[in-house]
Amino acid sequence: MEVEEALRFFKLYEVWIYLILGLGGAYFTIKFIRAWDELRQSSFGLERESAQGRLNRAASVLVLIVFAAITEFALVSFAIPAIPGANPLLTPTLDLLATPTVTLEPGGAPDAALIPEPDSGNEQAETQSTCIPGQVMLTEPQDGSTVEGIVAIVGSANIPNLGYYKFEMARPNESNWLSIEARNNPVVDGELGNWNTTRLDPGVYLLRLVVTDNQGQALPPCMVQVNVVPEQNP
Repeated sequence: MEVEEALRFFKLYEVWIYLILGLGGAYFTIKFIRAWDELRQSSFGLERESAQGRLNRAASVLVLIVFAAITEFALVSFAIPAIPGANPLLTPTLDLLATPTVTLEPGGAPDAALIPEPDSGNEQAETQSTCIPGQVMLTEPQDGSTVEGIVAIVGSANIPNLGYYKFEMARPNESNWLSIEARNNPVVDGELGNWNTTRLDPGVYLLRLVVTDNQGQALPPCMVQVNVVPEQNP
């Protein structure tokens, strides 16, 4: 019968089903945590709306995974034992998860290919700028320019499935970026927004444009360095 065949499938592949559900649960748990952190740190409504959407989707999938795991447990533990025809005849199988044992000859040394190389630790911590004309681009202010007062930010924020874009600023020696403004309308070679520098201390600042799609994936930011000076009174 089809029902018995289906139950035999759930019994035969019980371990693999739990493994797949576990991997899926771990993946969406990470997405849930990231969306939760972004929701707590969001400064604008667009950011919060995007983060809330991803949080809800991750939570929904996690609920489905938990429900699937409970269903699998109930079938294997209660339904299948009650139906004699659903119990599969087990045969010896190859354990794909077994760890092979390596036997070394006396006095021999392990193969160098089996020894993992130590981490070189040469990861670059420098902030990089990746500007894409027509998609993720800052035209004004230009890199190395001097700005004052209310600065018009000109450029492009136009990618497929645009979610939103935002401006962020930081000092060159700072790791925390401060959000300035966020919008969700695509712009090509036009005004993206304004930056009020009147309350900033004079000095060098980094300004970057971050463009994010509707799945929450941000492209590498486009960044410029500018020198902020006090506004000159007329």
